[in-house]
Amino acid sequence: MNSKISLLAMTLASVMGLGSFASANAANETDALAKAIAKQEAEIAALKQQLKLITEQQQSQSAQQQVERDTLTSKVEQVAGEVSSAQDRFSRFSFKSYGTANYTSDEYFDNVQDTTPERRNRFDLERIVTEFGYQFTDEWSMEVEIEYEHGGTGSSLEYDGFDEFGEFESEVEAGGEVIVEKAEIRYRPSEAFGVKFGNIHLPIGLTSILHKPNQYLTVQRHKSEAAMLPAVWNENGIGVYGQVSDFHYQAQIVSGLNSEYFRTYDWSASGHQKRFEHVNGDDLAFAGRLDYGNFKTGSAVGVAYYYGNTSGNRHKSNKLDVDGAISIVSVAGAFVEGPWILRGQYLYGTLDNTDAITQANKTTPGLRPGNFAQLGSESQSFFVEAGVKLDSWFNIPVTVFANIDYSNPLMAVETGTATKRFENTWSSLGVNYFPIPEVVIKAEGGLHQVAVASIPDTNFFALGVGYQFSL
Repeated sequence: MNSKISLLAMTLASVMGLGSFASANAANETDALAKAIAKQEAEIAALKQQLKLITEQQQSQSAQQQVERDTLTSKVEQVAGEVSSAQDRFSRFSFKSYGTANYTSDEYFDNVQDTTPERRNRFDLERIVTEFGYQFTDEWSMEVEIEYEHGGTGSSLEYDGFDEFGEFESEVEAGGEVIVEKAEIRYRPSEAFGVKFGNIHLPIGLTSILHKPNQYLTVQRHKSEAAMLPAVWNENGIGVYGQVSDFHYQAQIVSGLNSEYFRTYDWSASGHQKRFEHVNGDDLAFAGRLDYGNFKTGSAVGVAYYYGNTSGNRHKSNKLDVDGAISIVSVAGAFVEGPWILRGQYLYGTLDNTDAITQANKTTPGLRPGNFAQLGSESQSFFVEAGVKLDSWFNIPVTVFANIDYSNPLMAVETGTATKRFENTWSSLGVNYFPIPEVVIKAEGGLHQVAVASIPDTNFFALGVGYQFSL
């Protein structure tokens, strides 16, 4: 009995021991599992934190990249705007240029009494002209034209009112000169009306309109006009202009001429005040023109008129107490159709009180006009040029032409008898060759006649090359 009780007790004790062991093992496994779960949860939390940081970094990088993209886009747009603005400014700028260089072989007379001519061969870089223009707005623009004559600079003349009771003094630094032929500002709100002011071209004489080498046929510009008017006449002033249908008009108020430098051989041409540093404006002048058609592009007819006093612009104002009113009328026409070119012009002018002007010029210190003092109370000149473009029949860019220039600055005088020494006629034949449209090579030969029986006829020959282009 006791032994059974002992065995039962041992069995119970064994079972209870195993239960305690199992219970201890279970507790240990639960703790380990909890720790593992906690560890995994910590790792998951860390991973979530890392993921959050990565997401935030990616979002930050994306925002930074977007800012960089926006900045780059802004810079590209800014540069594109600057380029567009620069292109727009450049499109408003214009540049033109033309020039001529000549070789001449002429027979010259030493003075007005000489009747034995001497032949001289000469080279001349006649002129280089640059024109700058800018279109500020659709209505406002400006243009400046600078001419370099005869390959040199520095010829000037000034009036000293104190030295030796008032002298004209010349200072020559080189063989030619640089002059501003145009410096004008234009306001043109419509095709029919515009205003220009500054240093402007006068519309008197066709040379003021057709002065580029491809616009006239002769090697040099027309001698007849140069013997009566300033070449490509420009003055300070203001003018209105415009086009109505096929009519072109101009009307100007400008600075006048100075009769102190009127001369027998070129009438009013030397009276242009460009030789002085300052332009006297005590006497103003009127210039007007009306054309039907366009002389620059084809057929046209036109009339022009100039009127102004010249005594008030003299430096020695006490030498002349009468008006020296001058008037000039121009009638011109052009027929340019197909291969045919025909142009002509007639100029007629009158000058008041020529005897008084002549006497004042003779006795003004420094002028020394000598035999060139006599002035015409009436003056006239004309030219006619006719050409045929051979490329209408042959594959050669050549134009042949004939030309007549006539001038008589002493058509009539106030008193006495007018000398015929300065009545000249030039007759010539020539050719223009255009190797490319921007370049012309010219040759011309002809006869020069003076309306004095004792002076023999002479002949001349000239070669020239000219260019013109625009940007």
